[in-house]
Amino acid sequence: MRPTAPTPLTSRRGLLFGTAAVGAGAFLAGCTSNEPKDEKTAAEDRPADDKPGKHVTIGFAGPQADHGWLNAINDNAKRRARTYSDVTLEITEGSNDTAAQIGQIETLINKKVDVLVVLPADGKALTQVGLKAMRAGIPVVNLDRVFNTPQAYRCWIGGDNYGMGLNAGHYIGEKLKDTPDARVVELAGLDNLELTKQRTKGFDDALKNYPNIRKVARQAADFTVESGQAKMAQLLQAQRKFDALWNHDDDQGVGALRAVEQAGRDGFLMVGGAGALSAFQAIKRDDGVLKATVLYPPTMSASAIDLARALGQGKGVGGMAEYEIPASVTLYSAVVDKDNVDRYMPTGFR
Repeated sequence: MRPTAPTPLTSRRGLLFGTAAVGAGAFLAGCTSNEPKDEKTAAEDRPADDKPGKHVTIGFAGPQADHGWLNAINDNAKRRARTYSDVTLEITEGSNDTAAQIGQIETLINKKVDVLVVLPADGKALTQVGLKAMRAGIPVVNLDRVFNTPQAYRCWIGGDNYGMGLNAGHYIGEKLKDTPDARVVELAGLDNLELTKQRTKGFDDALKNYPNIRKVARQAADFTVESGQAKMAQLLQAQRKFDALWNHDDDQGVGALRAVEQAGRDGFLMVGGAGALSAFQAIKRDDGVLKATVLYPPTMSASAIDLARALGQGKGVGGMAEYEIPASVTLYSAVVDKDNVDRYMPTGFR
């Protein structure tokens, strides 16, 4: 779950066209027409729908599922492909080793799959193999971590890290706007990742709208339960009082909540990031500090399968006038709290 979105922003994880609740099945819904039935249309150019069409073999290559979000990426892609009788999914084992993932993608190219869906372990390092596929006539759907050049993919789909920070900041800002001298802290991800910088920038930009709020501390963790617990314990020890916490990642948030419980602290609200099922459940119970989480929806991989199928069948996207799928799709980072958590619960990842 360490993605890079297209310039100027970067992405990491997190539904299509606005909310995670919109199922990927609706993404390519068929269009109706007011024209007479005997009117001839360019059938091959119309939007894809759920009706069986030309068979498409999709090669799917992602990194090793060593994180809840990445595992959900794989699961969403597999489940979505199974809903189509005209799709065969060739999925690789997944690897965080660049050379190994390149080899896996080259194998899919040699198998002459119709379309490739690739979530690269390292977008920059895998750019050349994306170019190789495109030059071989195999369109590439670049999932989340972007290649270095648009020539290496036909379509990019992914999350919005800056938007995550922005929406987290605005949510906290609205909750604390009437609190004099409000203090907030931030539990970030890995600082050597551009996505972490974008999340922090969005958060800081949002807080500029609330002059009564100050960010008084920030710790960087590494997206694991253990690091979340250790770094949160340090924050709690250093800051005896604060009003809100934004945690970049729900997996490390499990550890952060353990540290909060062990310290016996409350009196502040916590906002998470990504959309883990455990976070949704805690928000619904409403018996602790976690009050909301900002989505980075893993359902993007299901939508990537929809896009790949449409590409393989020469179709467009339902609800849009164009005959071609978009060049890029940036997902929206919705805020999930107790008022809407039931809607998003089915999308939560373990």
